[in-house]
Amino acid sequence: MNAPLDLTIALPVKNEESNLKGCLESIGPDFAKHVVIIDSGSTDATIDIAKSKGVSIVNFVWDGKFPKKRNWFLRNYNLKTKWVLFLDADEYLTQDFKKELTQKLETEDDKVGFWLNYTIYFIGKKLKGGYPLNKLALFKVGAGEYEKIDEDKWSNLDMEIHEHPILDGQIGYIKSKIDHRDFRGVSHYMDKHNEYASWEAYRYMKTYNNHDARASWTWKQRIKYRLMRSSLIGPIYFFGSFVFYGGWKDGATGFVFSILKMSYFTQIYCKIKELKNSKP
Repeated sequence: MNAPLDLTIALPVKNEESNLKGCLESIGPDFAKHVVIIDSGSTDATIDIAKSKGVSIVNFVWDGKFPKKRNWFLRNYNLKTKWVLFLDADEYLTQDFKKELTQKLETEDDKVGFWLNYTIYFIGKKLKGGYPLNKLALFKVGAGEYEKIDEDKWSNLDMEIHEHPILDGQIGYIKSKIDHRDFRGVSHYMDKHNEYASWEAYRYMKTYNNHDARASWTWKQRIKYRLMRSSLIGPIYFFGSFVFYGGWKDGATGFVFSILKMSYFTQIYCKIKELKNSKP
C-alpha cells in the first residue's frame, strides 16, 4: 500500500448533503494525509456525513469582507502538508486523476501549482462539448493565495468563486479530469448563477478601471471583462459554447446548457448597466 500523499484536501461546504458523501468516497481513506471540511453553518446532514467519514471539521463565519473562506483557511489553519488541494463537494476524484496527480507530485517538484481539468455533468448527462472547465486549485502551501478583492458583501457568496490563486513560481498541468457533478438540480444551478452574476457585476464596477487589480488577471479574465461592456456578450458565449467548443455534440442538452450560459452572461451585462444607471 502506498503512503498517503503529502497533501491536504480542503473542502469548503455549506449544506452539501447531496454531494459530500460521494466526494469523500472518491478521495478514499488513504490517498491524502489530511482531509478537512470548512463549513459555513450547514443546517442539513453535512456535518454528520463528515463525522461519519472521520475528516476534520473547521467552522467559518464570514463578516462580509476579505478574506473569504479559502484565503481565511490558508491564513488561519495550521497546514502541515507540502501541498493543498481545494475541492468542491460536487467534484469527484477519478482514478486516472489520482494516478496522474501522484506521478506529478513525485516528478515535478519544481512546480508550485497545477492547473486541473474537470468534466461537466448537466441534468444527469456528461457533456462532450462546451467550454472547458479548468482551475488552479492545487498548489504548494505558502506559494501564494487567492486574489485579494476588497468587497462589502456584494452577495452572500462567502467563498472565492471566480478569484484565482496568485502564485510565485512555475505552474504545471494535470490532464486527467476530475468529475464535476451536482445533484442539487437545475433550480439550484440557476439560483447559484444569479448570485454569481451579481458578484461579477459588482466586481466589474469596482475593478475594471483599477490598474493594480487588472494586473493580476489571467488572459481569460481580461477577455471576459472586456466583453462585459457589450450587450453581445451573451450571444458570443452561446456561439463559443455550442459551436466553437462543440456543445452541439450533446444535442438538446448541449443546446440548453449553452442557452443558460448565454442567459448568465446577459444577466451580468444587465446588472452592470443597472448599477451604472443607479450610481450617483
